[in-house]
Amino acid sequence: MRSCPTLTAYGRHYCAPPRRLVSLTFTSLHRHNSAQFLNFSLFTAFRSPFSRMEQFQTGTGLTGNKAMVENLKRFGVISSKKVAKVMEALDRGLFVPAGSSAYADTPLPIGYNATISAPHMHAMCLQLLEDKLQPGMRALDVGSGTGYLTGCFALMVGAEGRVVGVDHIPQLVDMSIKNVEKSVAASLLQKGSLSLHVGDGRKGWGEFAPYDAIHVGAAASEVPHALLDQLKPGGRMVIPVGTYFQELKVIDKSEDGSIKARTETSVRYVPLTSRVEQTGGF
Repeated sequence: MRSCPTLTAYGRHYCAPPRRLVSLTFTSLHRHNSAQFLNFSLFTAFRSPFSRMEQFQTGTGLTGNKAMVENLKRFGVISSKKVAKVMEALDRGLFVPAGSSAYADTPLPIGYNATISAPHMHAMCLQLLEDKLQPGMRALDVGSGTGYLTGCFALMVGAEGRVVGVDHIPQLVDMSIKNVEKSVAASLLQKGSLSLHVGDGRKGWGEFAPYDAIHVGAAASEVPHALLDQLKPGGRMVIPVGTYFQELKVIDKSEDGSIKARTETSVRYVPLTSRVEQTGGF
């Protein structure tokens, strides 16, 4: 029997017969420097079962945000009822540029050489951090972008918790605040349990530290010491680490302050860098 190339996605293996392969061009990766975009491009190229997810149709008549979540559940990406509930409540369409395919499982450009991650990556990170996003807990979102994942964190910890989003692009922070104001997380922003700030995320946000959960939405060459310092004993950080070859690291701080790290998956994110380097000085 002739072997065929395999595609690994969400912990499952798929066979893609060579005759069904289509040509790949990677010029788009210059603009969308993320593993999510590459992964989705490979899904499409192999014409795997995941290519159906782009349209987010379930056969139940559902469309939009609800259908997006249902499909992530259907394909085994979301297993947590709480994560599903939060992602259903916070409409991703409010957090992407107008005219974008808001509910497709692909990252989208948001300007300033930044992207909003694909829905499956948001779901993955929410599930990895779920135990540290209980009511009353504190979370830090570094590289908060349009505010979507920050808003999800706020819904999970509730009004008695505290969520901080940090991004070094002022225009993105302004955008994220306006996006949250249109969403179900608006009351949390008004009450002050959710806040979005302009700053260098590599330094964290010391005002409300320590944090039970820290999420970093860009790849660091090494884990910033400031973020480790601001991680609460018993807390967890999810951060992509590496330059060209990157891994999504799950870092746990024990009650005694010791650190344990493991690799969740290989990824490709934009680099965690300065505002000048990211924007080219503009």
